[in-house]
Amino acid sequence: MFSAMRLQPYLLSALVALLLIVTSCASSGQSANAQLSDTQLETKVLEIIRKNPQVILDSVQSYQRAQAQQEQQLRDKVLSQIRQEPRLLLRNSPVTGSATQKIVMAEFSDFECPYCAKAHAVVKEFMAKNQNDVTLVYKHFPLSEIHQQAETAALAAWAAFQQGKFWEYHNALFERQTDLSESFYLEQAKALNLDIDRFNRDRQSPQAKDAVKKDFELGKSLGVRGTPSFVINGVFFSGAPTVNDLEGLVAQIKAGK
Repeated sequence: MFSAMRLQPYLLSALVALLLIVTSCASSGQSANAQLSDTQLETKVLEIIRKNPQVILDSVQSYQRAQAQQEQQLRDKVLSQIRQEPRLLLRNSPVTGSATQKIVMAEFSDFECPYCAKAHAVVKEFMAKNQNDVTLVYKHFPLSEIHQQAETAALAAWAAFQQGKFWEYHNALFERQTDLSESFYLEQAKALNLDIDRFNRDRQSPQAKDAVKKDFELGKSLGVRGTPSFVINGVFFSGAPTVNDLEGLVAQIKAGK
């Protein structure tokens, strides 16, 4: 029997051989032989796996470690860039607060997440006290797998953004979170005197979905796994903060400068 150290490359070689044989035979029209080779090699590979399950486990764990390392390297690189230039977080996103844009706080949030609704109240209080020093930028991170209305709410907010009413719409979505629905999105659009035809076109457009997707992918690259999550001048943290938490972090950033 092969040792675990020698079996892993052997198994990979068998899988590669299977792929080459099937591809080669299929391209030359030898379908019967290809099927036979496929069956024989599959049987051999399955036999090896049954006899040496630890090899598969070791391979999976090794792959996971490599992936985690790559993700961490990418995250460190992006956060380093943001520390050097916080304005990188502002691209094509709604902003409010300080016009100086020296301290930029990006909030990755989900309109249907109850923890995000709690964080909204905290951020609103924090920004009221620190709007001359801090620029707030909102990033969409809808957790669609667990929140049915998360993405549709994000698209509706993006459409309101196109008519200059993002923050008013954003506030309504969080403050009446239990009402999220198609009728509610239209009700709020009318309450804000939005052009309803344009609102509907915008939220159903590919541009809306692309904007939300880009925010989501940026969040993933920064290590966002849940909401709410924040990045302030390249410093990342996750969870619902207190006003003191945010003010303490801003104080540290100022002191560092």
